[in-house]
Amino acid sequence: MKNDMAGGATVTMTEPTPMQAAAIASGGGIWGDPAVELSTMGDQRQASRVRSMEVSQEDVKLISKKGNAIVMGCIAFSTGIASFLAGVITIAIPIMAKDLNIPENLVLWPVTVYSLACGCTLLACGSVSDVIGSRRMFLSGCFLQCFMTIACGLSKNTAQIIAFRSFSGIAASFCLPSAVSLINEVFPPGKERNITFAMMGGAQPFGFGIGMVLGGVFTGTIGWQWGFHVAAIINFFMFILAAWQLPQTPVAHKQRIWSRLATDIDWLGLILASGFLAMLSYVISALTGDLTVMRKPINIVLLVLSFVFLLAFVLWVGRQERLGRPALIPNSLWQHKGFSCICFNVFCVWAAFNAFEQYANFFFQDVQGNSPLGTALRFLPAPVSGALANVGVGLLVHRIRGDWIVVLTSIVSALASLLMAIIEPSWSYWRCAFVAQFFNPVGADGMFTVANLLITSMFPPGEQGVAGGVFNTISQTGKSVGMALTLLIAQQVTANSSYADKTSPEALMVGYRAAFWFCVALIVASLVVSVWGLRRIGKVGLKKD
Repeated sequence: MKNDMAGGATVTMTEPTPMQAAAIASGGGIWGDPAVELSTMGDQRQASRVRSMEVSQEDVKLISKKGNAIVMGCIAFSTGIASFLAGVITIAIPIMAKDLNIPENLVLWPVTVYSLACGCTLLACGSVSDVIGSRRMFLSGCFLQCFMTIACGLSKNTAQIIAFRSFSGIAASFCLPSAVSLINEVFPPGKERNITFAMMGGAQPFGFGIGMVLGGVFTGTIGWQWGFHVAAIINFFMFILAAWQLPQTPVAHKQRIWSRLATDIDWLGLILASGFLAMLSYVISALTGDLTVMRKPINIVLLVLSFVFLLAFVLWVGRQERLGRPALIPNSLWQHKGFSCICFNVFCVWAAFNAFEQYANFFFQDVQGNSPLGTALRFLPAPVSGALANVGVGLLVHRIRGDWIVVLTSIVSALASLLMAIIEPSWSYWRCAFVAQFFNPVGADGMFTVANLLITSMFPPGEQGVAGGVFNTISQTGKSVGMALTLLIAQQVTANSSYADKTSPEALMVGYRAAFWFCVALIVASLVVSVWGLRRIGKVGLKKD
């Protein structure tokens, strides 16, 4: 490391390899686990990374405590707004379908098309963010998200709401990876970075819970459109605050942008990865509306093509890595047991978390017969426990081993799904459902902070946008796959039940129980992997001297 503090001098830093960074983050030596070795990323890629670390001293802008708090809030709200709208739509979708004349086979598309558009563009947006600067990408995403939220509230038909929700998903993919990159740029390793990641994670269940409550209120009074209007107003103010307080883009990001876009991004890898995610997500989204669509030739072809793209992607990035060229997600990363296991856990925990929310909503409305507002009020414990869990994890993550946090919080979430699997519709809310709602967000929130800290430590400072894209892509894919699989299980179990009327609350409850048991199985699988694969990660989020 060379550090000349003379005015305007250049600071050149040579960053550790991904394996060394992971070892440092876990509190171990620079070589970490000797049993695991990551191959070199190549001279060209390494040189590009070192160049990305060269910033002049005048580019380093210190932010005040007040500014830090505003940045934390903007980043948290950028993820919370999306979850808020998901909560609004979850409650309001029956009324929205009537008002907008949404056909029955498309009734879930305002929800699923958002995840589809977001999931298949996260890696691309993360890569572009690393080149043009996370501030530019984040502000562009906030502005686009605000505009598209207004458009959703003004939609008059099915085509408009689906189109605007898809563009909202793309806007979210602008924000999410760049938000992760901003956290790593603005906050040094330690408590502030940990708390910001925790706030970003806590904003999701908190926003979803508040969205369901206000969505129920608006749907029963002034109209569901006001859920979008309120979100757009909040989004606009967050955009203004972010533009005011976020640090300016370093000079390094303003130079040679077009040439760096051409040479520093693995474009073919992006096309293959995005194509795989787009086709797989489309098939999964179609399944959530009608399982029989899987028999259609077009869906079979898309499913086969998606796995062809996946195989081509693996072969391509392997070639890029051998030649020392930019590789989107180097195959050598998967050789690190901690990285592979945390990705698997994120997939399983988010699949269970999202499915639990959806089927708890079905249970309260379809089985118990509660109104949308009554259902929304029953979700109120979730944002409270989510906020508490994230504050606790953010304050303690650098003091307690990461695998302990993941295991303990996952056990709590497994208990939530278990309680809903054994619940009786006649039971009081306070006897079982209240505890389940309070416990459910804990696992996802604990996993969010630990996973982000671990995954970002695997990528060099110049590729934190890609790191954010990796995490959010895995979590979004987990949500989609989890919802599709639980739907398949619930429908098949209900269809094979002994009840003559398959739409009766009793018949539906049989399928819902099976869905909750599947959520338990997903979290137990992640627990087994955590105990086996994460026991050597140590503490994450440690302050570096």
